[in-house]
Amino acid sequence: MKNIIGRDKEQTLLNRYINSNRAEFIAIYGRRRVGKTYLVSRTFAGRFAFSMTGVLDGTRGDQLTAFADAMEMYGNTLPTPPNNWMKAFSLLRKFLQTKIENNEPCIVFLDEIPCLDTHNSGFVKALGYFWNSWASLQENFKLIVCGSATAWMIKNIIDSKGGLHNRITHEMRIKPFTLLESEQYLKSEGFIWSRLSILQAYMVFGGVAYYLSLLQPEESLSQNIDRLLFSPDGELRREYNRLYKTLFNTPEPYIKIVNLLGESPKGLTRSEIAKNIGTDAGGTLSEQLANLCECGIIRKFKIREKSTVKDNGGLYQLIDFFSLFYQHFVMNNDEKNWWSKHINTPEINTWLGLAFERICLTHTEQILLAMHLDSISTTQYAWRSSTSKPAAQIDLIIDRADNMINLCEIKYSKDEYYINAEEDQKLRHRLTTFQNETATRSGIFVTMITTFGLANGMYNSTVNIKLTMDDLFL
Repeated sequence: MKNIIGRDKEQTLLNRYINSNRAEFIAIYGRRRVGKTYLVSRTFAGRFAFSMTGVLDGTRGDQLTAFADAMEMYGNTLPTPPNNWMKAFSLLRKFLQTKIENNEPCIVFLDEIPCLDTHNSGFVKALGYFWNSWASLQENFKLIVCGSATAWMIKNIIDSKGGLHNRITHEMRIKPFTLLESEQYLKSEGFIWSRLSILQAYMVFGGVAYYLSLLQPEESLSQNIDRLLFSPDGELRREYNRLYKTLFNTPEPYIKIVNLLGESPKGLTRSEIAKNIGTDAGGTLSEQLANLCECGIIRKFKIREKSTVKDNGGLYQLIDFFSLFYQHFVMNNDEKNWWSKHINTPEINTWLGLAFERICLTHTEQILLAMHLDSISTTQYAWRSSTSKPAAQIDLIIDRADNMINLCEIKYSKDEYYINAEEDQKLRHRLTTFQNETATRSGIFVTMITTFGLANGMYNSTVNIKLTMDDLFL
């Protein structure tokens, strides 16, 4: 059996929870295809006392039939499926009674539980009764529940106001792979791609484990992209709508927000989002934005105005790489092999630059590590000038507890990046405008993050710190 790539921390925590001396109720969530089920199944292979998976779009009868099938797989054949969830959990308790007595961890895994909670099914109420009346009293009982519908998981399980209120003992959000973890995975599958190819693959598929598993090492990256996304029967051709249908019971308002943010690479405030989609900026929109953040589809980041770093008035930005790529190139595009036909066009080159910026913004931990700032308290935010025309903007500023600031310029290039006179003037203008508008007293390091470093040039002295693509793989 292959080792799990990139989940060392999660496996350590899961094993610690399972080996504790108390009952555990562990809730695991994350976007579709990120590897939640794979992580749990591989970590505890052969150790489940019982496990089942919800049926996508199934009726209550379908779910209860799946429960009966799972019971049979674990050695308890039922004459007929139970007709409600209270009965189902009663049967499960009786089945587990003998297993709980051997003092080994009794691990129960309920996967994709949002599917089990069909309309008026009573599933959550029955689960709460099962946990409160029996399972929570068994020291070696370990319940793991998992779901892609993050909004449902948070509302009904993690932040439940009903019978499961404060019953979760641990929650775990599974995130996509980092660049390094993606590289490790691809190498384990026999890929011999360069880091530039892996970087570009990340721009399309992010660190989503399932998407990466569809890549073929005998094909180039372009051929893989065309096969998966630009052929009529491509495996990811219809993934975009499936993704949001899985994440949310009512996906339409979420897709509207995501599509809007995809058209606004620098990000939008909540009020700007509300204005553009024609809705109120109140509680419903706030909840939708929070749900999208929890899924890792968008992020909210702070902005600095004058001397104040604002969180409440922060910007929302789309950071799901697959969604970004799909919106830009796949949506409403039926041309076969489109990607290979358009390599090196201005349209794709512009997108590569924007995608590289987004990768840097989602790998700030690696950037801090590369600059040996991982042990220093820092705040990251963006800044937009309120006076200059056109408005100067810096997408990543690292404000440090040692009274220094890193102003990060991010530039994608297939070779060493050359700073000419015009670029040098822009850098100096941004620096001067930032100092004047914020009245900062901190020292400033102009920091350049590029793919392959800087080419020799007379203007390189403007840059104090130089990072490359390799630093993002730390």
